[in-house]
Amino acid sequence: MSAKNSFAVDEVTRPPRPPAESGFRRPAADEAIRPDPITILGRQVVPTEVFDTYWRFAARRQLTYEAKVLGKNEPWSDDPIIQKFRFTNCYRVADRVSQYLVKEVAYRGQQDPLEVAFRVLLFKIFNRVSTWELLTSELGTPAWETFDFEAYNRVLSSAFARSTRLYSAAYVMPNPALGESRKHSNHLRLLEYAFSAGVIDDALRAGSMKETYAVLRGLPSFGAFLAYQFTIDLNYSTALNFSEMDFVVPGPGALDGIRKCFGPDSAGIEVEIIQHMAETQDLHFERLGLSFNGLYGRRLQLVDCQNLFCEVDKYARVAHPTIPGISGRSRIKQRYSPSADSQHKPFFPPKWGIAIP
Repeated sequence: MSAKNSFAVDEVTRPPRPPAESGFRRPAADEAIRPDPITILGRQVVPTEVFDTYWRFAARRQLTYEAKVLGKNEPWSDDPIIQKFRFTNCYRVADRVSQYLVKEVAYRGQQDPLEVAFRVLLFKIFNRVSTWELLTSELGTPAWETFDFEAYNRVLSSAFARSTRLYSAAYVMPNPALGESRKHSNHLRLLEYAFSAGVIDDALRAGSMKETYAVLRGLPSFGAFLAYQFTIDLNYSTALNFSEMDFVVPGPGALDGIRKCFGPDSAGIEVEIIQHMAETQDLHFERLGLSFNGLYGRRLQLVDCQNLFCEVDKYARVAHPTIPGISGRSRIKQRYSPSADSQHKPFFPPKWGIAIP
């Protein structure tokens, strides 16, 4: 692995220096604590009440996660909105499917970078544990070296004919027009093309997370947010080793959350706002008197702050129904229900050096 895309663990665990315009000041003892206007790229944005909700939600949601991991009994939160509705974890890597990807896909099997990337991308295209387990039960551990389009397509087509669901509903995977009649067949062709044409070689040789993202962005049917998510997933593995503070792409949900936190003046500077949140997180948790220990000491990274904007957009639909976003959505669709694996011991990329009690 090239030294230019490696980083030390303490780079993501030590508190950063507060930027000059952090939006934080220590108040007098009798003064109400409120965030000041924030200047980003020469533009002043005024935080709404949802801005403080962002930090409160993060602290409460992380406490909920910690309570689950410790095996405590419900309710894991005294927040009625968190009790009632489903929200992802503060840290993307801690969510159920990401946990499966890291433990059972990325770090199980040979660690040749190309083979690791093949497993990760095959899994993420469908993003469904049952689809991965179907392929492995029928074909063994997937490998680029032995990939056979016909064999993989036969397994998936047979499952499709039985009305088996192949894709996760977490996000939409567009159907690339690569000559096949079925979506899953076209995605297998896409995978075949990406590896045989050297696209993935280029992605793995990139000198930065942004360069890897740009390579994946060039794949047929890959939009900006999808390419970013796949880059993050590759970066969990041994195939890449960039800092998660290097680069971020806000998704549609995050754009809604940013609008609710900062109003319409935030348009066009969303990336810089996410960076600001990551850089000033300690100041705002302190300002609000919130306990937030991170992910066993790991601070919120850019991808996590991006993710939290998406979740606070949903939370604000109930907590702040009069504050508009961009999409106009007013309800949270998914209700919370305990999952059978919610108390499994977590597994994180070993390169992060996280010590789990």
